[in-house]
Amino acid sequence: MPILLNPVETAAGETRVAASPETVKKFTALGCRVVLERGAGQPSGYLDQAYAEAGAELVTRGDSSAWTQADVLLCVQSPSTQALSQLRRGALVVGLLAPYANAELAAGLQQAGLSAMALELLPRISRAQSADALSSQANIAGYKSVLLASAALDRYFPMLMTAAGTVQPARVVILGAGVAGLQAVATARRLGAVVYVSDIRPAVKEQVESLGARFIDPPEMEDKPAESGGYAKQASDAFLAAQRQQLSDQLAEADVAICTAQVPGRRAPRLISEDMLDRMRPGAVVVDLAVAQGGNCADTVASKTVDRNGVKLIGANDLPCTVPNHASAMYARNLLALLQPTLKDGQLTLDSEDELIAGCLISQDGTIRRGDVLTPGAN
Repeated sequence: MPILLNPVETAAGETRVAASPETVKKFTALGCRVVLERGAGQPSGYLDQAYAEAGAELVTRGDSSAWTQADVLLCVQSPSTQALSQLRRGALVVGLLAPYANAELAAGLQQAGLSAMALELLPRISRAQSADALSSQANIAGYKSVLLASAALDRYFPMLMTAAGTVQPARVVILGAGVAGLQAVATARRLGAVVYVSDIRPAVKEQVESLGARFIDPPEMEDKPAESGGYAKQASDAFLAAQRQQLSDQLAEADVAICTAQVPGRRAPRLISEDMLDRMRPGAVVVDLAVAQGGNCADTVASKTVDRNGVKLIGANDLPCTVPNHASAMYARNLLALLQPTLKDGQLTLDSEDELIAGCLISQDGTIRRGDVLTPGAN
């Protein structure tokens, strides 16, 4: 009977939990013993009693015996190296482990002899959609980014016909039409804004227009980037420069800009320069979802709102943590979908030849499998 441990998250500001009462019940039905540290779900609105009623065993936070007995550690963000060292050799760690060039994580996994699956590396194939945690969390970030913008903006989002005259709708420009960008489009449209979308991939035009937004066609250049494995490829400097020039006029007329452009494992492309910000009207709002990866917009600061000559720059990192109940519910279902096929006859079996497993299995019994991503000693 595999033992699944869900600890209290220790990262600053992390409010999500890796197991919900719903998934605890389903893991138990699959023959697992689920152990939860007390209070692990409280920031997400899930009480210990609900977990106990779903079949979980509750233990004191940091209970060493629970850690040493665990076969699988379910987490949102990776625990510290010291915490990982408490796990028995051969145990499996599953979560959003931030694997890119993470020498500390690599050393911790090697020293403790652990296996690990990083959800950031899940292949973008149809069979993996139900386990795609990046998408489920980006969906929430896109939704919340529009709410932040609407709360900070100095005018209405929708067009209103009033006795005092007609109020024109807000003009929103969204940079990037990935999962977060498309959810931002849908949310801004529901609030009544006129929405324009810029993306380096012409192929997303149909999706953008199906949501009622207007697509800004990318510059005509020979080296137009596309996508690989479901992720946007890094664009060339020349292409990005041409795109910024094109965006400048759009942003000069915008009330809101929402930046969502990111490339896994790389610094976020800088799309909005200081010169472009200078052209935006006082009272306009920029929400930068890529701020933790260097930011799409100049002068944004993580977790802070900066007033730049009247333009509000919101460094919106970790937005899923601001909607922890639904973020946790979806994340927990992602983990269930990923692990369910590995649980057979009361045993946990990892098929390293399976495309779904192989893509995100960064370590196996302490041996680093994805040295292209997780390299000890990398900067």
